Amino acid sequence: MAYLSDIEIAQSAKMSHIRDIAKTAGIDEKYLEQYGNYKAKIDNSLLSESKRGEGKLVLVTAITPTPAGEGKTTTTIGLADGLRRIGKNVVVAIREPSLGPVFGIKGGAAGGGYAQVVPMEDINLHFTGDFHAIGAANNLLAAMLDNHIYQGNELNIDPTKITWRRCVDMNDRQLRCIQDGLGSKVNGIPRADGYDITVASEIMAVFCLASSISDLKARLAKIIVGYTYDDKPVTAGDLKAVGAMAALLKDAIKPNLVQTLEGTPAIVHGGPFANIAHGCNSVIATRMAMKLGDYAVTEAGFGADLGAEKFLDIKCRMAGLTPSAVVMVATVRALKMHGGSQKTELAEENLETLEKGIPNLLRHVSNIKNVYKLPCVVAVNRFPTDTDAEIELVIEKCKMLGVNVVLSTVWADGGAGGVALANEVIRLCEEKNDFSFSYEDDLSISEKLDTLVKRVYGGEGVFITPEAQAQIDKLEELGFGKCPVCVAKTQYSFSDDPKLLGAPEGFKVTVREVKVSAGAGFVVALTGAIMTMPGLPKVPAAERVDVDDNGVISGLF
Repeated sequence: MAYLSDIEIAQSAKMSHIRDIAKTAGIDEKYLEQYGNYKAKIDNSLLSESKRGEGKLVLVTAITPTPAGEGKTTTTIGLADGLRRIGKNVVVAIREPSLGPVFGIKGGAAGGGYAQVVPMEDINLHFTGDFHAIGAANNLLAAMLDNHIYQGNELNIDPTKITWRRCVDMNDRQLRCIQDGLGSKVNGIPRADGYDITVASEIMAVFCLASSISDLKARLAKIIVGYTYDDKPVTAGDLKAVGAMAALLKDAIKPNLVQTLEGTPAIVHGGPFANIAHGCNSVIATRMAMKLGDYAVTEAGFGADLGAEKFLDIKCRMAGLTPSAVVMVATVRALKMHGGSQKTELAEENLETLEKGIPNLLRHVSNIKNVYKLPCVVAVNRFPTDTDAEIELVIEKCKMLGVNVVLSTVWADGGAGGVALANEVIRLCEEKNDFSFSYEDDLSISEKLDTLVKRVYGGEGVFITPEAQAQIDKLEELGFGKCPVCVAKTQYSFSDDPKLLGAPEGFKVTVREVKVSAGAGFVVALTGAIMTMPGLPKVPAAERVDVDDNGVISGLF
């Protein structure tokens, strides 16, 4: 049987006009700014002017990812469609894809199969220009910083202590470390520099955590770009860059309205990675979804040790959000890989490797239930090769933690394959929860990191290099000790070693660098070999993308 690709399914869909989707979501046309027939911005004034209360917030997260795939975004969309099929007023809120993964390894990030948001090609490419605006604001600040030094350096900035980097929304390892300002004196001051991918820019983090234009400007003003010769921090506010940066972001900060294949309203806005940033869509988008729907379904990137941890410990802490339920996405195939199966062996029943891999799922579930104290359901994306015995083993192990397992077939069946999951989510949303963070504000930076490794990752603790400890001491001296921590680490393991699969124990996480994102309001700890500018693989996904004479794109998936 021939299956349609994701892009073929998306292109064959009959979309509703965006005005009709807005009507479904209860959005008055005065708040709608159309980008053609199928995309629109929602004016943020709706949040303050609407008298409607907030709906329940449902977080979709997943086990530690493997090359076998888990389908977190697909499940998020399919769950929303499932809720709508049983008569619930629901809005889904997810992140915007970065061009880096689209043209790198992963491909698109608009869901898959019959659980997608559309127009898929637009969302995966330029969409409404938000990421371009974020990159422009980031690079304007970089240009104003270097220009200030060139024009006399009134702020006494030490060029060797500049911490602000340029960015581009593309995987480009060549730009990680560069020398710029070369040539004659009129070309600037020669110095070491570098690029991050746009989704790792602090502007992205600020953008996604801001609650309004005024909050955005206040956060932008706090961004530290470097230090003076006498070690005093220099900010974007000091460079008088805030107004111009905010002007570049004034339209981008409005959430984007699109639709699922089944016509469920979807808000797609912001997109920091969870392995190098905080991994959640914007606070404004989440608030908008909660304002418009009785249920707001959202996701956080990569495994629950990254995306969900940062969603709960950073985003919920800063925005005052309390989730009503958490969905943990897993596949039998991925769990077998965590237990030692090779990718070529996943179609064969193997209860032994499955049982060895299940502890990965159980640790994530236990964290949600026992650390964060939230109701949780496991959604197993069922593949045709999964056997009944394998499914029964997953159900049996999860029951020991008091968590139900629901089979999901949203990739193949759309919302119909998410109805059972929707019913369990509704049940969980009625349970009382005692939502807690994994660490408290008053701990030191080192104590927060140590607590996170022990309570969430399951390790023995943290090892902080002398260089990183000196950075921590400096940040605490500057008053940033009470900030939450954003750990940049591999997505492939609970540890900082991508080869340690399953639920490893006895490891320590090495922190090699610590820096502050003062505008975002958190401290970033870099671990292992994690990089803030990815590279392209040997065979980039970009090699498969094309467009014909009629403008029809192929190769996105």
